[in-house]
Amino acid sequence: MNMTHFSEKLVSWFEINKRDLPWRHTHDPYKIWLSEIILQQTRVVQGMEYYISFVNQYPTVKHLAAASEDQVLKLWQGLGYYSRARNLHFTAKTIVENYNGIFPDKFTEILKLKGIGEYTAAAISSFAYNEPQAVVDGNVMRVLSRIFDIQLPIDSTEGKKMFSKTAFELLDKKNPATHNQAIMEFGALHCKPVSPDCVNCIFTNECMAYKNSLVEMLPFKAKTMVQKKRYFVYLNIHDNHRLLIRKRTDKDIWKGLYEFPLIVLEEGFDDLISKIDMILGDNSEHKTYKIENISDTFEHVLTHQRIYAKFVDIFVTDFADFESFTKPYSKVDKKELSTFAVSRLMEKYLEKTNDKNSSEKLKF
Repeated sequence: MNMTHFSEKLVSWFEINKRDLPWRHTHDPYKIWLSEIILQQTRVVQGMEYYISFVNQYPTVKHLAAASEDQVLKLWQGLGYYSRARNLHFTAKTIVENYNGIFPDKFTEILKLKGIGEYTAAAISSFAYNEPQAVVDGNVMRVLSRIFDIQLPIDSTEGKKMFSKTAFELLDKKNPATHNQAIMEFGALHCKPVSPDCVNCIFTNECMAYKNSLVEMLPFKAKTMVQKKRYFVYLNIHDNHRLLIRKRTDKDIWKGLYEFPLIVLEEGFDDLISKIDMILGDNSEHKTYKIENISDTFEHVLTHQRIYAKFVDIFVTDFADFESFTKPYSKVDKKELSTFAVSRLMEKYLEKTNDKNSSEKLKF
């Protein structure tokens, strides 16, 4: 297929079918960067609300840099993959400190920033500065693999090189911003992973996968991901007014977020009450706590792991009886809990607890 012909068809389709998205109405690299980071691992419908919130609260990179990490994580709460938010904040401070608050205007410089890979750097440099850099994300690889019958694994070194090479060859070097947005949008809306509308596709006559009945098979990955199972027990330990929380600081999921005291089990929830009694009972001469409720099991799926969690509601008469246990934790007023950034898993529990106890004492 003629390269110019490919781009012209894509752009013509894009002008008719493109979604009206706020980050398409700006050339501000900060806002484009913000949208790209939010949309990693996030659907547009969900990401839109977060993008608007961030732009309103932090209208410039300097405003974002001046915020605390806790403030950024709280605003990010619910989006998941929190390393994105931490890198976003770190990079904003880097731009202020090393670039005088001015976002770099070259692909090579943008690529040096933490949390920005080749795709994001290409998106920012082409959308904001019209630099001829081809974007290669999942949508783009799907379109290219099907139309040009590229049967290399998208997660292989050879495959990545081929997709990058092909995308750059097809790129309209005079209008890279529109071309890049067009091919990404085409993959998102038309050449979808499952059941694409091939009969009404603008590339029906050129698409090799359609001709050879390979549409549902392309693209493909060489590696099969194995999910690790983890079993969490959260102890919602509280008196009439306060409860215990801590900030996760270890190199694991949800770093920087707050949570109740956590017990990690090897497998299942057998003898759960006995295990809790063993942990708390050893820290008190008398049993001055009461297990009021054990939640149903919450299932939370992440990319590389599947978490099964229970939340145990424990009332204590005096935190002093558990001094050695409570030492790593902070005692906070129940009414203040909503101001702390927590994982989506904890958020789901709190939402359910609020609904169930809207007229009772445990209201967060």
